[in-house]
This record gives sequence, C-alpha cells and structure tokens, in this order.
Amino acid sequence: MSEPKINVTTASGITTFELHDPPANTYSYEMMLELDRAVLSARMDPAVHVIVIRGAGEKFFCAGANIRMLEAADPEFKYYFCLHANETLLRLEHTPKLVIAGLNGHTVGGGLEVALAADIRIAKRDAGKIGLPEVALGVLPGTGGTQRLARLVGKARAIELMATGRLLSMDEAKTLGLVHEVWGDGELAGRAFSEAVTEYAKQFTPPARASRAVGRIKRAVQSGVESGFVEGLALERELQQLLFESGDAREGLTANLEKRPPVFKGK
Repeated sequence: MSEPKINVTTASGITTFELHDPPANTYSYEMMLELDRAVLSARMDPAVHVIVIRGAGEKFFCAGANIRMLEAADPEFKYYFCLHANETLLRLEHTPKLVIAGLNGHTVGGGLEVALAADIRIAKRDAGKIGLPEVALGVLPGTGGTQRLARLVGKARAIELMATGRLLSMDEAKTLGLVHEVWGDGELAGRAFSEAVTEYAKQFTPPARASRAVGRIKRAVQSGVESGFVEGLALERELQQLLFESGDAREGLTANLEKRPPVFKGK
C-alpha cells in the first residue's frame, strides 16, 4: 500500500492538509483524489472551522503536476486529470470555511494554482520562487491559473506573468497582490513557519471569531463576484438570513449591547 499523498491533521478547530510527495510535492491524480476527499471531509465536519494547506518539508509548497505522470499519460487521461483537478479546487474554493495556504517553499506551476484557490496566502521570506512557468513546457496553466490569476492581478499583468513564465520572489509576489503576507525571522520570532501559520489561523476560530460568519463572507464573495450585481446582493441577503438564525449572531448582538467580548461557538 502506497503512502498517503495528503497528510491530514485536525486540532483546535483547524484542519491541516500537508501535500506530501518528495522531493517537490508534485501532485498526481492520486494526490488530487486524496485532496478531494479531505476537502469534503473538512466541509462536513462541524468541528473544523479553518483549513490550512502547506507542503511537506522546507523546500517546496508544491511544484505543480507530476511531469513524469503527464509525459506517460495519453491525451484523454490528461484531459480528465485536469477536469478533476479543477473540480477539486472549486470544491475547496466553494467550501464555506476559510482556507489559508502557508507557502513554505517553492510555489510554482500547479502549486501556485492550488494556492490561488485558497482565501489567504502567507509566504515564508526567501523560501523559494513563485510563478506560473508552464509556457516553458509548451502548455498553459491548466488548473485554473489563467482564470484565477487574471481575476487577482488583472488581465494585462496576468498575461505578462504567464507568457514570460517569470518567477518571482515572495516579496515581489506580495507587491503584486499574489500573497497577503510574507514572514521572515522578525515576524516568526523564533517559531517554525508552520507553527506561525497555525497561530494565525486560530484567530478565525471560536471563541474569538464567528467562523460561520467568516465562511459565509467567503461564500458571498466567491459566488457573488462571479454573478451579476443584483444576483450577488440576493445571495448576500440569503446568507445574512442564515446567519441571523445562528447562535453566534445572537451572541454577537447580545455581547455588543452588554458591552462585553462575545464568546462564539461556531454555531
């Protein structure tokens, strides 16, 4: 029996998906199947409030699809492989729980495409390069890269980055808006990067934060922005109504009136 390609751990309301396929954590169909199952499991688990994705080791978050697998596969397999990878990342993106990608090393090709499906990207300074260099292989970023990158940085910048295949430092990526934070020794303060990312994720879990509200904010943005403005407002109203019926909304409103910090339960 082969070793799992995704190591899943859950503690304190945070489930962590560790991409594990040395040396570069490249993904195969098998890894995507495991990731798909892990996403669905976390989605259905009421004890999970935040999802963190990181790469095993210290050199790679993920270097994209396994090239040897693609070189040996026929065109039909490649098509369905890309289709399933798209479906998996859409499932991750549509799950109403915050997803944080901890970029602990090189994040290139499909690795960046996985990270782009997360809601927040935190990178380790000088950990490696980031970018979409698929053009050097004679192909395009086929796991959502052309669409998510353009929506994130704009069409002109996205085309330039993908057409040149240029790789960036993590600090350059932050300047372009590809990542939200870049942490070096000062920000880590002696902690391991993975530990610091987990600590960061805890702020979005109960009792400090109403995780259901965070998740519905995500859903309103992810689905609403892809629809018309009026349709987006309708979705926003429906999600708000669901939150008004929640225990956390009652707690938040009561705590505000009583001038005390709310104690959320994620319900």
